[in-house]
Amino acid sequence: MCELYSKPDTLALRDKHIGPSCKVFFAADPIKIMRAQGQYMFDEKGQRYLDCINNVAHVGHCHPEVVKAAAKQMELLNTNSRFLHDNIVDYAKRLTATLPQTLSVCYFTNSGSEANDLALRLARQFRGHQDVITLDHAYHGHLTSLIEISPYKFQKGKDVKKEFVHVAPTPDTYRGKYREEDAATAYADEVKKIIEDAQSRGRKIAAFIAESMQSCGGQIIPPAGYFQKVAEHVHRAGGVFIADEVQVGFGRAGRHFWSFQMHGEDFIPDIVTMGKPMGNGHPMACVVTTKEIAETFSSTGVEYFNTYGGNPVSCAVGLAVLDVIEKENLQGNAVRVGNYLMELLEAQKAKHPLIGDIRMKEKGVLLSADGPHRNVLKIKPPMCFTEEDAKFMVDHFDGILTVPQHQVEEYRVKHPVTKSEPTQTELSDITSSPEELDYVNQTQEVHVEQPNHGATEFRENHSRKRNGVCSDQNTLLSKRLKT
Repeated sequence: MCELYSKPDTLALRDKHIGPSCKVFFAADPIKIMRAQGQYMFDEKGQRYLDCINNVAHVGHCHPEVVKAAAKQMELLNTNSRFLHDNIVDYAKRLTATLPQTLSVCYFTNSGSEANDLALRLARQFRGHQDVITLDHAYHGHLTSLIEISPYKFQKGKDVKKEFVHVAPTPDTYRGKYREEDAATAYADEVKKIIEDAQSRGRKIAAFIAESMQSCGGQIIPPAGYFQKVAEHVHRAGGVFIADEVQVGFGRAGRHFWSFQMHGEDFIPDIVTMGKPMGNGHPMACVVTTKEIAETFSSTGVEYFNTYGGNPVSCAVGLAVLDVIEKENLQGNAVRVGNYLMELLEAQKAKHPLIGDIRMKEKGVLLSADGPHRNVLKIKPPMCFTEEDAKFMVDHFDGILTVPQHQVEEYRVKHPVTKSEPTQTELSDITSSPEELDYVNQTQEVHVEQPNHGATEFRENHSRKRNGVCSDQNTLLSKRLKT
């Protein structure tokens, strides 16, 4: 048994032995989590928190069927994939059955970073090209090869963009460069220009990589048709399209098992990577690609072997996760609860012209923010999240937003002509406490994203489209609240 420390002692020992680069949530008052079940986490005092952050515990924390499958296989055998075993075969069959037929070859790894690193190797080997096109603000993993193609990381640090990396504008039709009706073509043409410029300098494109719905970059959903057009340009240049499903796959999109499938049946990536939710907290990930790309990779004579990738325990866990998603109809739950949550959030949008810097930990709700300006709330709970959970979260969300809105209204009364919005310094004059001020963030435009929870397929009613797709409440591709 591990020794039990007080929270201050745990924090001190963590700072000493873990290092400062691994940040904790709620740094001013970190939470010490002792156990979890379903969509709830519990601290050392038994305080319960609704987990709206964790897109890893996909079918719920410590799901009994997943725990049982892991323990049962661990009692029998765990070894590497150089031995024959039915689990890896069964899992590969089940996994590829969820994908288009051409995506038929699996490479098992232990993390999304490993998967994306391998995807780059496959892409570069396929045509012997080197260069990679990535999206602005993208994040694809922590390995050196992935930091190089992740503007979300290398733009913050001392690293400089490598010559073989090309950054395309994020296809954002709300804040982005193009917001008109045919934004898909405009953004895809930016990729085309990048390719042409690279080729004029003697460079060759190996791959375009993008999350099917950009996560760290602000939960950006590409306009309809964008991926198809980009794939056409990339293929013409001899490159491949890599769809990163590490954060957004395994049914979180609701009516589709993979988020790239939301973009239409005529779009099929050449390589798909997956991870986080795959093992419900157990470290497992995968790359799935075409037979042609796999055979080219194999022909180099340099085999791919991963000591733990595809081991019997991991595959038993993966099979159990797929079983739970199906048996408990978690995709249907994503649609139902996602739509209900959006109704609640739409009401909040109408009620609160201001959405500021939100802290909900004290209310027993765990949320996180992301995006280039850290102004997008990510709501990515376990898939067993219920309508009651959604109501609980939004009720507290409403209460928190009410305080800063009153402050702004008071400021407008006192300053009706000078400017429309106060700065954070000016708000301090009308804020009753530093704690209240912490809820307000210079009243910059902030939107709430409910990504990847309750998505449905594209519709054909072009008169009601946003981002090129129907904007009714049943469609995830419009589920962005703006103030």
